[in-house]
Amino acid sequence: MTQTYPLGHDFDLSPDEVRALIGGKAANLGVMLGADLGLPVPPGFVITTAVCREFLAIGWPEALDAELRDRMAEVERIVGRRFGGPDEPLLVSVRSGAPVSMPGMMDTILDLGINDETAAGLATVAGEAFVRDCRGRFEATFRKVVGVPDLPDDPWQQLRLAIEAVFRSWDSDRARAYRREERIPDDLGTAVTIQAMVFGNLDQASATGVVFTRNPATGEPGLYGDVLFNAQGEDVVAGTHRTQPISTLDERLPDVAASLRGYADRLERHYADLCDIEFTIERGRLWMLQVRVGKRSPRAALRIAVDMAEDPSFPLSRREAVERVTPQLENPPTTVIDRDRDLTALTTGLGASPGVATGEVATSPEAAVTARASGRRALLVRAETSPEDVHGMASAVGILTARGGLASHAAVVARGWGIPAVVGATELEIDPGRVLVGGRTLREGDVITIDGETGEVFEGSVPSATEVVPEAATLLAWAGELGIVVGGESPTAPVEESPAGRPVDPSRVLASLAVKGFASIDGLASSMLTAPDDVRPVVDALVADGLIASSADSFKLSATGRVRADELLRAERERWGEEPAATALDNFLEIDQRVKDVVTAWQMRDPQTINDHADVAYDAGVLQRLAAVHRDALSWLRTAGSQLPRLADYGDRLGRAVAAAKAGDGRFVASPRVDSYHGIWFELHEDLIRLAGRTREGETAAGRA
Repeated sequence: MTQTYPLGHDFDLSPDEVRALIGGKAANLGVMLGADLGLPVPPGFVITTAVCREFLAIGWPEALDAELRDRMAEVERIVGRRFGGPDEPLLVSVRSGAPVSMPGMMDTILDLGINDETAAGLATVAGEAFVRDCRGRFEATFRKVVGVPDLPDDPWQQLRLAIEAVFRSWDSDRARAYRREERIPDDLGTAVTIQAMVFGNLDQASATGVVFTRNPATGEPGLYGDVLFNAQGEDVVAGTHRTQPISTLDERLPDVAASLRGYADRLERHYADLCDIEFTIERGRLWMLQVRVGKRSPRAALRIAVDMAEDPSFPLSRREAVERVTPQLENPPTTVIDRDRDLTALTTGLGASPGVATGEVATSPEAAVTARASGRRALLVRAETSPEDVHGMASAVGILTARGGLASHAAVVARGWGIPAVVGATELEIDPGRVLVGGRTLREGDVITIDGETGEVFEGSVPSATEVVPEAATLLAWAGELGIVVGGESPTAPVEESPAGRPVDPSRVLASLAVKGFASIDGLASSMLTAPDDVRPVVDALVADGLIASSADSFKLSATGRVRADELLRAERERWGEEPAATALDNFLEIDQRVKDVVTAWQMRDPQTINDHADVAYDAGVLQRLAAVHRDALSWLRTAGSQLPRLADYGDRLGRAVAAAKAGDGRFVASPRVDSYHGIWFELHEDLIRLAGRTREGETAAGRA
C-alpha cells in the first residue's frame, strides 16, 4: 500500500479528502506546484496521516523504509545532490502537517542529514561559518525534539527518528491543549512533509520571511509582514530576532521583491482571499515554502470582502461577500473614534490584532488561567509567547509581548482567536509577578489597557468611544438589496406537534420550572410532550395557589413554589438514592463532552469561521455525529429512566429534536428559540446535578460542568 506521495501529486480526491490524507501543508504546496500557478517550491514528498495513526497504534510500518528511499531518490535526481553524500550533500527539512492548521503546536527539524562527512562537503561550497550555524541548529533541535543526547551519524537513522518524533508530537501536551481549545478532533493524525532544504542563511543575498497579501488586522491591500536576512525561517516566527518590514526587500533585492509580489497576487486571486505566505531566498533565488488562507481580524474580513467584491478581477460576487462575513455582520466590529487626548501611553508596540482590551496583568499562563476561573479579566504579558503558553493565551482577554513581529506566534494566535494583541513593545521588562514599563512598576493584578490597532499600552482602565466600521455599513446595505437576512434563523421544516389530551401532573410543572427558571406555556408544553391547551389550566391553578408567578409572557416559581419544588426533589432523591443518582451523573458526563463537541461543530466550522450552513456535506456529517451520540444517550437514559421514570421524557424530547434537525430545521440542534437538542441536554444536566445533591457552581469548580 502506498504510504508516501511526491509533492504536487495529482489526487483524484476532493480538496477536503486531500487535506485529510496528506495534511494542509502538503496540500497547499501542491496548489502552488499545480499547473495553474507553477510557483517555485523545493522538491520533496509527504508521508500520509494514515501512517501516523498506524504508528501511534502499532509502531513503525515495515514497508515505509523502502518507500522513503524511493522518494528520496526522486528528490536527489531533481536537485542533483545525494542525501548523506560527501560532496555538496542534500539536507532536508522534516515538518508536521495536520489536516487542520495547528501553528507551532507540533515539531519541525531543519538541516537533517548533517554529520562529519556531509559537513565537510558543505563547507567546501558554503563556508565553515554556514556549516557551524546549520549544524548547531540541527543538533540542538534534534536533541530537543527527538529526546536523545547522542546524535546518530547515519542520515537515514536521523530521518527515521525525526519522523517518529513528529508523529509523537501529535499527542504532545501542547498539541492536545491547542486541539481542545480549537475543537480539533484527536483522531486525525499528522502527515510528515520532507523537502530539500533551501537556505536563507547562506549570505546577505539570502533571507527568510512571512508575509500576508493584505494587512490581517485592517484588510488594507499590499504585502504585510516581516523579512530577516541571512537567517532561517524559525527565526522569524519565534519572536526572538528583530525582523525588518517587507518593504526592506525592495531596497536590497528589488527583483526578488517584484517576483514575491507577483506570486502573492496570483495566490490571492486563486484563493479569492487573504493569503499567508512563507518564503526563503537562497542567494537571490526565491522559493515558496507555504501558503494558506490567512487568519484575519473581523474588521479585516469585512474590508477584504468589500474590496474583492468591488474589484471585477476577483471571482467574488456581492452575495458571496455578504455570505462570507454574515457572522461578523451580526455583531460588527467597532473602531475607536474618541479617547482622552491627555492620556499618555506607557509604551507603544506593534498593533497585531485589533480591539481594545482591559484586564489585570498576568505574567504567566497559569496566572491568566486562574484569573479566568475566578471570573476576572486578565491580560497575558510575556517577553514572547510559545506553544507552551497556549492555555494562558486562551484564558486571556488580550496579549502583550516585549518581542516578536507581526508574524510572531503571539500575533498569529491572537488574530486567529479574535482577541486584541500588541507585540514587540520593546520597553517592557518582565519578571515573574511584575512588569517594568514607562518608568512604572506594575504587579500582577494591576490593571492595564491595550489597543491592538494602535499598539498603545495604558495604565488602568481607559474608556474609549467607538463606532461601527464603515465596511459593515456597506455590506449590510448589500444584504438588504439582495434580500439576505443577517441574524436570526428561519425554520425550514415542520416539527411534529405533541399530542393533545396527555394528562399534566402539577408536580411536573413545578419540577420543570425549577430546572428552567422561566418558561412560557409553549415551553412547558414542549418539555412535557403535550399541547399548550393541556398545560394552561394546570398553570392557571398553580398561579391561583400561589406556587407560580407570572412574568410577562412567562412563568416562574414563587417563593412558596420553590419550597414545594425542593420538597418534591428531596422525595425523588430519597426514592432513587443519592449514591445511584451521583453515579448516573458521573456516567452522563462521559457523553456530555461529545454532545458539546457536536453542538460546537454545528455552530463553528473552525474556531475562526462561523458555520453558514452552505456546505450541505459538512452539515450532514455533523448531524450523523449527533445521531451517533444520541444513540448512546438513549442507552444511558434507559438505565436512568428505570430508576426515575420521568427522565424517559428527556429521551423522547431529544429524539424529536434529532428528527427535526435531520428533516432540515437546523434550529433544533442548538437554537434557544425552540426545544433544541442543546437546550434539552442542558436541562437534563441541571436536573441530574440537583438530583445528585450537588450545585452547578460546585460542578463548575470541579471542572465537571
